[in-house]
Amino acid sequence: MNTELIFRLITFLMLATAVGISIYFRRKADLEGGRKPTSEGRGLLVGLRLLALIALLPLLGYLLNPDWVAWARFSAPDWVRWLAAGVGLATLPFVYWVFSSIGNNISPTQTTRENHQLITHGPYHWVRHPLYTTGFVLVVALALLTTLWWLLVAMVLPLTILLLRTSREETRLIETFGDDYRDYMKRTGRFLPRWRS
Repeated sequence: MNTELIFRLITFLMLATAVGISIYFRRKADLEGGRKPTSEGRGLLVGLRLLALIALLPLLGYLLNPDWVAWARFSAPDWVRWLAAGVGLATLPFVYWVFSSIGNNISPTQTTRENHQLITHGPYHWVRHPLYTTGFVLVVALALLTTLWWLLVAMVLPLTILLLRTSREETRLIETFGDDYRDYMKRTGRFLPRWRS
């Protein structure tokens, strides 16, 4: 078995696992988490998903036939790709941990659910938005594993929009939870743990 085929199989495993975990918990939240009071942010969500699709199409091409996306690839030594594979695979338990910790509170937009609870356990004990952090690490690992420069460049705009959306999301959480969320913000970092002295 050649190395490129192994990299493609690892890529498929990483994507299938991460997407499967996401779909499972999002569907469960839609069924059990209570309705979302408004459809606010729905247009932005559609735009983000379209941008993500454009970014991910070459990844699908890579899985089917790397020659189809030779234009979108860069050269990297195998050790970098193996390191990326290790980081990506090690990220998968964190994907599960994040989704299982937030449970039925997961929402595709910045609105909170009807029965929304403030989650401060699991990875949320240290970071307010571990899903974004974990997703970023996974995308970088996939880009290095597949050597797709396109994936890195095309994800800049959706990532920027998500980062900007985080402020509105936190405003909604302050409206919902008040001082409890403000205190939580003081204790935790937004995307990385806050180091205390």
